[in-house]
Amino acid sequence: MSITNWFPWRRERSTELQKREALDPAEDFRRDMNRWFDEVWSRDFGLSPFSPEQAWSAFVPRVDVVESDKEITVTAELPGMEEEDIELQIRDNALVIRGEKEHHEEEKGRSIYRAERSYGYVQRSVPLPAEVDADKANAIYKNGVLTVTLPKLKPTQRKTISVKHG
Repeated sequence: MSITNWFPWRRERSTELQKREALDPAEDFRRDMNRWFDEVWSRDFGLSPFSPEQAWSAFVPRVDVVESDKEITVTAELPGMEEEDIELQIRDNALVIRGEKEHHEEEKGRSIYRAERSYGYVQRSVPLPAEVDADKANAIYKNGVLTVTLPKLKPTQRKTISVKHG
């Protein structure tokens, strides 16, 4: 027996509320939708961290963007990739990072007990806070970390033009 049963105003209110909720189709709909969402989001669709198909986040490189007066530095984590597997583009005032991590398995006759490493195609578009000079960009890849230095373009000089009465 619940302690709320000892208080008549609580017992009557909750019973009355339960009766109203039982007759309310909107409450039924809300309850059904909550149950449906709970079921959908509780599934991992084969993407749990301990399955061969890695979690979605494993394919999105993590980045840091730092801006100074003269340049923008983008640092991205791309562990396990080779330098030649990484492609960089500057498009629509964004740095696009692409790469592919291949999986080569040559062990024959052995079964895999657990496979947690990710393989596949990665892409990330990083919006840049200012316009950059793509021709002077510099990229270094070391120990799974990509560092891209992008010099800023100098802002165009504004010129005031006076309008003369004609």
